[in-house]
Amino acid sequence: MPIMASTLYRDMLNFSRNQFASIVLLALLTALISIVLGHALSPGSEQLMTMNDGTYMGDTDGMSLQQLVQQMSVEQQRMLLQASTAGTLASLVGNVLLVGGLLTMIRLVSSRQPVSVLRAIGLSAPLLPRLLLLIFLTTLLVQIGLLIIVPGILMAIAFSLAPVIATSDNLGAIKSMRLSASLAFANLRLLAPAVLFWLLAKAAVLLLATQFTLVSSLVAAVLLNCLSNLISALLLIYLYRLYMLLQQA
Repeated sequence: MPIMASTLYRDMLNFSRNQFASIVLLALLTALISIVLGHALSPGSEQLMTMNDGTYMGDTDGMSLQQLVQQMSVEQQRMLLQASTAGTLASLVGNVLLVGGLLTMIRLVSSRQPVSVLRAIGLSAPLLPRLLLLIFLTTLLVQIGLLIIVPGILMAIAFSLAPVIATSDNLGAIKSMRLSASLAFANLRLLAPAVLFWLLAKAAVLLLATQFTLVSSLVAAVLLNCLSNLISALLLIYLYRLYMLLQQA
């Protein structure tokens, strides 16, 4: 019997409704961890103030990012790199905790075991190093591919099942990515719409950032990260259910 997309969407919505509070709490907790970690690793406010001091950068209108960086002093470039690295690392850690915690939560609920957000994250601890490498590799490849748009979209679809495979089958990052790609292109009609919707929703969240001008930057960052995590959680639930059905087929 063929797998229907409508069945997957219905299962995803049913699980999300039944575990709504836990999913929101997990999304909020991982968002807070990302923001706090990013703040802790970023240069201090006094250091950031020096970004505008000491070097005259002239008229920056119409300049590319590469040209702007070239006009910075060595110290300014170092702080920019530190801030960028801190943000990337904080986002990566938050995503890993979200993926590990949510997939563990789904497994516990499916086996009718008691579940809480902290318990799910704790039980996912052995999976986190593997997920860290996997999510780093897939994110890097997708981001590079998105520079040309189409390859990035194709890689996002190809590697979408990799986290579920890595946690469910206890496989390494490369094997999970390889198996995910083969399954993804064999089931493109089930994966492509969901992944495309996820990419568009993520882009919409980035656009929302411009609307939070009346809210403090910290509150806005937490809310936007939480919303982004909720979108990713819905996709993960969909992917988990799809992979379970593919194994039964």
